[in-house]
Amino acid sequence: MIPILYLRGLSTGDFRPALEGLLGEDAAGLSASTVSRLCKEWEAHHDRFRQRLLSFTRYAYLFMDGIHVRVRLGEDPKVCLLIVIGVREDGCKELVAVEDGYRESTESWAGVFRDLKRRGLNEPKLVVSDGALGAWAALRDVYPGAGEQRCWFHASGNVIDALPKRLQPRAKGLLNEIIEAPTRKDARQALEVFREEYGAKYPKALAKLDRDWTPLTAFYDYPAEHWRHLRTTNPIESSFATVRLRTRVTKGAGSKAAALAMAYKLLESAQERWRRFNGHELVTDVLNGAKFKDGIKVTDDNTNDDNEMTEEKVAA
Repeated sequence: MIPILYLRGLSTGDFRPALEGLLGEDAAGLSASTVSRLCKEWEAHHDRFRQRLLSFTRYAYLFMDGIHVRVRLGEDPKVCLLIVIGVREDGCKELVAVEDGYRESTESWAGVFRDLKRRGLNEPKLVVSDGALGAWAALRDVYPGAGEQRCWFHASGNVIDALPKRLQPRAKGLLNEIIEAPTRKDARQALEVFREEYGAKYPKALAKLDRDWTPLTAFYDYPAEHWRHLRTTNPIESSFATVRLRTRVTKGAGSKAAALAMAYKLLESAQERWRRFNGHELVTDVLNGAKFKDGIKVTDDNTNDDNEMTEEKVAA
């Protein structure tokens, strides 16, 4: 119970006054030193986690992101945690990496990916993240065949920030039409509507969309049932909220190792509530190299239909 309460926000010095009334004055294990000893064991758990083999299952998708947390001891008052979540062949999400890095640099992310590859992680079909340049450069170096999907949550936020507040409600609606478009062609048409309204006066807002358009729309090449999962890094963002809350209560972890261990235990606990992918039975098709167009699996039948339609258009 003590480690769970610590993770949920009770600091080491608060256990005795908080629980003596419930457990009695002579209750053992409520001292700050006892709680600290239990927390120290998490570092050993994290060490085992970061050494385990990953070759026993296949991962179709990866989500990656970084979070900065404060530490009280050491030269640097902040540590950047690099988090990777994988989607297994059964459609379930799994925490695969919790490492520290330097400001989400290319070399820091490359070290994470190289270690995952060394431990047997297969090349994923698609990786979802925000626009951190270091992460993408590292991914292309270690897993050059992996597809790239930019997070729409981050992208739309950056676009909205480039517009005056009075225009933001309307812009959000138009952006949502782009995001929810049923085909890549429809998304492009919705983008042009957005361009007509804001392109002339606010070119910086459009530049953000134009620059990342290909990776923003990569999800169209995967099953439609997976789109709601692939368009954002929400699996990581929602779990980060717990980490931020815990470090805010304690005014930062004691050290870099403690920050890593605490983040690992919080994310491991959150993992139990992560949703399985919709259309999880299609993850195997993705791993086996099946092709999808606008969310629909490409087969010989619909390929022939497309060819016939093209021939009819040419003849006309």
